[in-house]
Amino acid sequence: MTFHAVNRNSAEALFQQIANVLKDEIDPIYQAGDYLPSEQQLAERFSVNRHTLRRAIDELVREGYVERRHGKGTLIMERALDYSMHSNSRFTESLEAKGKRADNQVMRKLVMPARGGVRNKLMLNEGDPIIFLETLRKVDDAPFCIISHFLPLNNFECIEAGYDRGSLHKFIKDNLGLDLRRTESLITSIPPRGDDAALLNMPQQMPVLRVKSLNLNTKTGMPVEYAVTRFRSDRIQLSVNF
Repeated sequence: MTFHAVNRNSAEALFQQIANVLKDEIDPIYQAGDYLPSEQQLAERFSVNRHTLRRAIDELVREGYVERRHGKGTLIMERALDYSMHSNSRFTESLEAKGKRADNQVMRKLVMPARGGVRNKLMLNEGDPIIFLETLRKVDDAPFCIISHFLPLNNFECIEAGYDRGSLHKFIKDNLGLDLRRTESLITSIPPRGDDAALLNMPQQMPVLRVKSLNLNTKTGMPVEYAVTRFRSDRIQLSVNF
């Protein structure tokens, strides 16, 4: 590594130059779980003061490349995972095809009346009973996303009684013989709400990537599931294909 990796005559700030150099080095040199050299070592390498070096590290933290660990140093984070969304995509199968371990845990499950936007999406009458599920999904044992699922109770009572883990769509296929097809996905970046940040083990100031999706019964074309997914924005890169 060179000890003169920055250009003091450049219009670009020194801290930004240092951040760019370190970002370029992370993938070929470091792996997720490694630590960067100490701030003192990096400051000496780039011939800058500690304040400038800390601003460069702040940039890497902001962009999700690293995380400061008190008393340990600067930890290299796992890079964003490419996740393809299409009409027949399934979370577990998609990730296992990439060699990842996927797990799905039910955090909340209850029956409630259909109201407002959920009622409209599922084409139900006001007050019709629906099943509400909230699931926490992990990839390689690390929190990845939270999903709020809304399904009509009629014809889906087996979900309330028997579903507690694994792929929800596979459970529906195995128990009801139904295949689901995604028809829309609305994607927005928003601040985490409620206990989402705690469940996803992420900073409260980091945004989540929210995806609102509607799934239809492939045979009847009727809406079966409305889902609101919140991804850790630093762990996901969505590829949408319909």
